[in-house]
Amino acid sequence: MNIYRTDSSNADFQGLVSALDHILAGHNGDENAFFEQFNKIDSIKNCLVIYINGTPAACGAFKPLSENTAEIKRMYTNPEFRRRGLATAVVIELEKWAKELGFKKAVLETSRELKDAISVYEKIGFQRIPNYGQYVGIDQSVCYEKVF
Repeated sequence: MNIYRTDSSNADFQGLVSALDHILAGHNGDENAFFEQFNKIDSIKNCLVIYINGTPAACGAFKPLSENTAEIKRMYTNPEFRRRGLATAVVIELEKWAKELGFKKAVLETSRELKDAISVYEKIGFQRIPNYGQYVGIDQSVCYEKVF
């Protein structure tokens, strides 16, 4: 497993995100346009790609939400590589990188129906918080926070 820090111009990151967007479009249904507007990747500076034997297998990113808070975005593991701890590795590396840049905490939003994702976040210490920002009042969303 190799973890590569990059930005959103990376073709492998873009390919993984494209696969994620396809899955989320089906999952979100009629609400997809709402979520899509917050998931643009045209200028994210802090992205990761995990490679397994040279194949892009998982990705994630963060962007500043405030001076002290990083928002974790675009988490995805190719189904072929799931159940190997890659999502955990992505989040841990994103936390490490965010801390290096002076962030004090990370937040994220996910769907209440994505139980596997929720279990990853809770397992590594994220705590459920009230929905923040654009997710306030969105029943499908659950939000999490981890203070470093």
